Amino acid sequence: MTTHNFNKNNFNDEVVNADVPVIVDLWAPWCGPCRALSPVIDKLAGEFEGQVKVGKINIDEEPELAQAFNARSIPMVVAMRGNDVVDVMMGFQGEQPLRKLFEKASAAK
Repeated sequence: MTTHNFNKNNFNDEVVNADVPVIVDLWAPWCGPCRALSPVIDKLAGEFEGQVKVGKINIDEEPELAQAFNARSIPMVVAMRGNDVVDVMMGFQGEQPLRKLFEKASAAK
């Protein structure tokens, strides 16, 4: 499964107007826990393909979006349905908590 790169130009089309729930990973290249979480997100993105869309926001390149999410620490993973936040996971918590977030997102209608 492909993970998308979300930015201020495509956020509404890719996230708010998506046909399925969306997992948004706010990260930065200098963030060790973000880099550790990335392969776990990619694995779950493959498992949940068709049920959720998964994408990343580099907070260094998209400070306006980081501010809109009130991202005070990263990694921050947000499950969204339309413009609504379904769930949020802060920090690196491993595969099981992230899997629960994916499950909750995929059940959001």
